[in-house]
Amino acid sequence: MKVLLINKFLYPKGGDAISTLTTGKILSAKGHKVVFWGMDHPDNPAYPFADLFVSNVDYEGSGGLSFKARTAMNILYSFEAKKKMAVLIEQVKPDLVHLNNFAHQIGPSILGEIKKHYVPIVMTMRDYKMTCPAYSMLCKGEVCERCKGGRFYHCAIFRCTKKSLFKSMVNVAEMYLHHRVLHIYDKIDLFISPSHFLKSKVEEMGMKGEVAHLPNCVELAGFKPAFDWQEKNIVYVGRLSYEKGVETLINAVKEIPDVSLKIIGDGPLKVYLEEKVASEHIHNVSFLGYRTGQDLHDEIRKSMFLLIPSECYENNPRIVIEAFALGKPVIGSRIGGIPELVQNWETGLTYTSGDVKDLKEKITLLLKSDSRIPEMGKNARDYVEKELNAEDHYRKLMEIYNKATEMSSVKTRKNIMRK
Repeated sequence: MKVLLINKFLYPKGGDAISTLTTGKILSAKGHKVVFWGMDHPDNPAYPFADLFVSNVDYEGSGGLSFKARTAMNILYSFEAKKKMAVLIEQVKPDLVHLNNFAHQIGPSILGEIKKHYVPIVMTMRDYKMTCPAYSMLCKGEVCERCKGGRFYHCAIFRCTKKSLFKSMVNVAEMYLHHRVLHIYDKIDLFISPSHFLKSKVEEMGMKGEVAHLPNCVELAGFKPAFDWQEKNIVYVGRLSYEKGVETLINAVKEIPDVSLKIIGDGPLKVYLEEKVASEHIHNVSFLGYRTGQDLHDEIRKSMFLLIPSECYENNPRIVIEAFALGKPVIGSRIGGIPELVQNWETGLTYTSGDVKDLKEKITLLLKSDSRIPEMGKNARDYVEKELNAEDHYRKLMEIYNKATEMSSVKTRKNIMRK
């Protein structure tokens, strides 16, 4: 089978990109032909057909009215992406297209070009973009479900997209255009949700289309577990932003002086958090910056356990699965898809999201029960080996591909009969 894998980022920038690249490796190892397509970026490795990648767009950057107008139009409908996809499909002739995170920088204008050739399409949902204009289901730092049932205008009313009225209005226009006017996402044959929570939530919010469940996986050969630890360290890995709950974590840890918290990652809250730690003279918290690959694995292996203090609807956090594969239990907030992975006293502990006191108590409890940490680490590793391994992931993925192919064939026959 020849599979066209699409993600806007094609280097290890985040969980969506890493999962996309992992899927490509798994498929290639099984003898399938894999072609990657996404956005041009200086950190991309050399890819075939890179000349047909969409231009690099940084929506975080500032610009004048002309820049804002161009980016807004690109979000609503990218003619560049559509044109390049038309050429790519003709050259590659894939048997199936697997979409991942492609909103804004690429956009759904490509779907029509794919379907002109009757190619089956599946999409792995990496966030809540199918039902939330701001994709995070957050408003002013709080979980928000106001857009339920397609009431997307709430995003503009409350300025949910980066607190910007303009950006929020663009996202609202995008949702109404794509879902109510063009019905463009109807061209996707089958959706994939990595967590049961995301699947149930988007269906509850009013999303149409069939959704299959397939969690993320890891290639275990690249993860050497360590069930002990060198120092009394705990670790956070992820984006430094409000919804990730890092400030809550720091407030909990600063009152536990006999343990050190290592914070790995970058993001818009980095300077604020560093200043907070310095001004409050918090001596047991340090920032290690962005880490990846074996360097990141080594820091996790040296720790006692990992923490994921998110205050948003997490999907199927890849960092939790990677920590499990490295033999580490996890303390995670009881929100979104996290409790599907973190089971109390089996693979870690959970606490009430946003509750500093509860988080502090759970960290202290696990530190006092440190003799159980290796056992939970082994349970976590065993869970990944049995449930989230590459072999089972491949088998389930092929079942989804085959089902999507059948669904696409049925749609094609119906369309031909109508004509």
